[in-house]
Amino acid sequence: MNINIVTLGCSKNTVDSEFLAGHLRDKGHNVDFEANKIRHDVVIINTCGFIHDAKEESIETILQYCAYKKIGRIEKLIVCGCLSQRYKEDLAKEIKEVDKFYGVFEWEEILEYLHSKPQGKYYRNRNISTPKHYAYLKISEGCDRNCSYCSIPLIRGKNISREIEDLVQEAKLLVESGVKELIIIGQDTTYYGLDNYKKRRLYDLLVELVKIEDLKWIRLQYAYPHQFPMEVIELMAKEEKICKYIDLPLQHISTSILSSMNRNIDKEGTIKLVNDIRAIIPDIAFRTTFIVGYPNEGEEEFEELKEFVTNSRFDRMGAFTYSEEEGTPAYELEDIIPQETKIERLDEILYIQQNISLEINQEKIGKTYEVVIDRRDQDFWVGRTQYDSPEVDNEVLIPDTYKLEIGKFYNIRIVDAVEFDLIGEII
Repeated sequence: MNINIVTLGCSKNTVDSEFLAGHLRDKGHNVDFEANKIRHDVVIINTCGFIHDAKEESIETILQYCAYKKIGRIEKLIVCGCLSQRYKEDLAKEIKEVDKFYGVFEWEEILEYLHSKPQGKYYRNRNISTPKHYAYLKISEGCDRNCSYCSIPLIRGKNISREIEDLVQEAKLLVESGVKELIIIGQDTTYYGLDNYKKRRLYDLLVELVKIEDLKWIRLQYAYPHQFPMEVIELMAKEEKICKYIDLPLQHISTSILSSMNRNIDKEGTIKLVNDIRAIIPDIAFRTTFIVGYPNEGEEEFEELKEFVTNSRFDRMGAFTYSEEEGTPAYELEDIIPQETKIERLDEILYIQQNISLEINQEKIGKTYEVVIDRRDQDFWVGRTQYDSPEVDNEVLIPDTYKLEIGKFYNIRIVDAVEFDLIGEII
């Protein structure tokens, strides 16, 4: 069959879709990722249900493919993932055009429905949807943190860490297929190992991954500030293969808000953690995210957050407005902040970061960085330094008058910079 897999949401969903694709291709099916072909036998939509905007995008995508099915461009439509996990019964009642709804762990059921039941271990097969030189390595599933605003534990359950041996084997197979950069992901990567090994093992996993001969970069995402394993930063400082990059969502800085969020850390501890990491690796690229408009976030707490963002000068920062999620502790709080105020606060904090990003980028003019080329776009080659993760961070634009290759690394001198892009030339 011709099968199209449409993936929404985070990179963790991307990995799920890639394993599904691997098993389908193993059974002889032709699998595309988000293809624009006129007709497919089957479309599988892997949905996100994390916050309100993600839910809306998932619903709109489902309805779009329902319309394609009505005009005969699709024979079967399958919906899976986080949104389907939370609202399977409601969705099935409202959207009759969908043939089957599946939850987040029902991959084998999907394969069985498509007469493609896997032989042996499910994690055996994978076809990456990213450019062939980088891939995500999902080291765990679920989360034990129970942050007050987050629905992930309700959707994906408790933390389940994969075995180090399995992950190293998968990483080696990816590198043998041409992957040069592994991006370590999980709902909370710094928690890795506590469930099955009874102690944190992220450091041990990284020690094994750096031994893989043809692997060039290892990048760490989705860390958690409470009880952060500083030995990981010390290893990062010593090992060239581990990118000097940390993705550490802090969510807020006000102690009262952090307490209500159940983040297990206060303002003082957060500031100390940021300073301690930078003391070990002064040039580390620090990515974080914040929530604005959380219940009980008054003007004072928001001003506190603005001051922290201004003073901390994070290299990368994302932010989003608070979204009520049924079943979470924060859902019981009275959400008294108008949506207009939330959006105003979001715009304000993003504007602060935009100016910081511009200043930091302009400081790079005249410097030379090793850059991997991800793609060609119009008149430019588009690449990244070790300080940038794909799709969410800065990109380096190099005129396509140079003859470069996707997946190769080049020394690039930065000649100009804007808020979220660097302009470079080959030296």
